Amino acid sequence: MIEEVGKFIAQLNQGLVSNELVLSSGLQNMGEIAVLDRTALVRQGQRLEYFAVIWNAVEGLVAVVAGLIAGSISLVGFGIDSFIEVTSGSVLLWRMSVDANVRDRERNEKRALRIVGLCFSLLAVYIGFESGSDLWFRRAPEHSIPGIVLACLSLVVMPLLSRSKRTVGHALNSAAMQADAKQTQFCTYLSAILLLGLVLNAVFGLWWADPAAALVMVPIIAKEGIERLQGKTCDDCGAK
Repeated sequence: MIEEVGKFIAQLNQGLVSNELVLSSGLQNMGEIAVLDRTALVRQGQRLEYFAVIWNAVEGLVAVVAGLIAGSISLVGFGIDSFIEVTSGSVLLWRMSVDANVRDRERNEKRALRIVGLCFSLLAVYIGFESGSDLWFRRAPEHSIPGIVLACLSLVVMPLLSRSKRTVGHALNSAAMQADAKQTQFCTYLSAILLLGLVLNAVFGLWWADPAAALVMVPIIAKEGIERLQGKTCDDCGAK
């Protein structure tokens, strides 16, 4: 029986479990099946967050180094955003590591949600300060080939990662993970802003494009941060 359950979980992690396997596994109790299903989803969420933490750590390091070399505040800011994403991902890993504790699940969910909200708020303050000072002092993003390549890669990876996080978060009914998925989505927007600013500055000399576009994102990010700090859930995520 233990061996059958192990095979069941392994196949569930790969999304290959069929109705026939459920019926033949000998698990007659639907509650037991639900526990196995949630365990598989938690493991899938953990894999996503591990990938996100590693990706953002490398992305942040490359962006900060490239930004310092090129003298680009936009790249440095993008790198710091990636490190904030590392913090958020680490919080979600903790949240999922204690998911089996049903009694404290709601409390842990709210705690994780508020920490993610704090990351949103810090990100909004930083982007607002940096973009505002860039406009005031007329600081243009410097030309940086590594920065352009990094932004292009992020534009490919971040939407896929955000969609996967949102799917798992919805299945787990986890507002914290869905908030983290939205933060990853914002990273996509920031990648597009970074790329647009670098390209417009390099090709057309429009120094103000990057900070102006970043300022547009500030109230949206700040709103998400405030709602998470207040413990509010995502619009499509039911309360636990």
